This record gives sequence, structure tokens and C-alpha cells, in this order.
Amino acid sequence: MKNTDTPISTDLQKFIEKFEPNKFKMLARGIEIRGNNDVHRSITFAKELIERMKLKLTVHHSAEMAMYGGFEVVNS
Repeated sequence: MKNTDTPISTDLQKFIEKFEPNKFKMLARGIEIRGNNDVHRSITFAKELIERMKLKLTVHHSAEMAMYGGFEVVNS
């Protein structure tokens, strides 16, 4: 992971360690995960992981993001 000026929340760090995304982009409020072949499965797994680990994160996605296999995981 690259060094950034944006502080990463503890919950987001835990999520990244467990989810192990291949590609992601840091956002001001979270991360955007890119390049998923099966977006539906990845989103479902991300939501289950967040719930199971009781993290204060939310999954956001749109049709535009799905076109390039992406979705966001943001602090809630």
C-alpha cells in the first residue's frame, strides 16, 4: 500500500487486510476497489466481512462503477 496524506481509519485498515483487494484507490472517506471480475460476489463478500467484523464501514456502488468492476468501501 502506498503512503498517503489521508489518514486511514482502523476499521478500514482491518478491512483491507482481510479483503486483500488487488487494486484500490484511496478516497477522502474510504477506498474504491477496482478490477473485480465478479462485482456482485465481491460486494456481497465485502458486506458480509464488514458485518462479521463489526466494522463501521459501508459499501457504495453504482452502475457506472460496475462497468469497470468497482465499488467503494467508506467510513460510516
